[in-house]
Amino acid sequence: MGQFDSPSEAALARLKSEELWSVGVNGAVDKTANLGGLILELLGFSGASVGTGFLTALKNLAANKDEANLIYFGDALVGDIRSLYRICENLNQRFDERMESPEFNAVVANATLYITRTNIESRLKRLAHLIANGVKEGDLEPESLDDMMRAAAELKDADIVLLGKIYDSQSALLRQQRFSSGNWFGDVQSYWNEFVNSGALDASKHLVYRSSFSRLESHGLIQKFREISTAGVGLEPYALLEEGKKFYERLQEIAA
Repeated sequence: MGQFDSPSEAALARLKSEELWSVGVNGAVDKTANLGGLILELLGFSGASVGTGFLTALKNLAANKDEANLIYFGDALVGDIRSLYRICENLNQRFDERMESPEFNAVVANATLYITRTNIESRLKRLAHLIANGVKEGDLEPESLDDMMRAAAELKDADIVLLGKIYDSQSALLRQQRFSSGNWFGDVQSYWNEFVNSGALDASKHLVYRSSFSRLESHGLIQKFREISTAGVGLEPYALLEEGKKFYERLQEIAA
């Protein structure tokens, strides 16, 4: 794994060794800058220097957050790729070609756009997992991955947990070779009833589930079959969609 012991990891180590808070957008940065105090100064004074100080502090805060996120994401991606090469040694040459492709560069560039939108570590890891699994599966199609990256950066951990439960319940249905679209509603209803009867959903958390269902559906990962205004948790069947199955599988960490 020499190729990752040299340029990638060396670059990350160099970034980590630098004081992220020492140099900012417009000069020195104080990571403990009292933003509230600066706002209070603005309320009491209208001097240009006060306004400039607050704006500079905001710029520096944003720049340093983005840099820290990039380092965390880079660590996660290098770790995933290293694991991929270790467990699939017979495919290393194929992986090399994918890693050096314009598609890989485009996908990583797209990821940086989402990295700046969150500082939640679990979401940054999701982005890395999506790219590494894209390399593994030979699927670096920008449009498909962009949709998954948006979901990875926006969904809550609880949403992913719920999606995982639905995946465990219904993924076998989507894998059936004789899967019939005409029987889809009945099959999903049957799987859903079994899922609910297993106690997978806690009725006391129905409002939390409803929020998660709504977010998952908005990303095209699951689909609600019908609207039943009087139904309780579990009585409204949700179907796992192909994109939901693919998304959940691509989120999985590559085990070394």
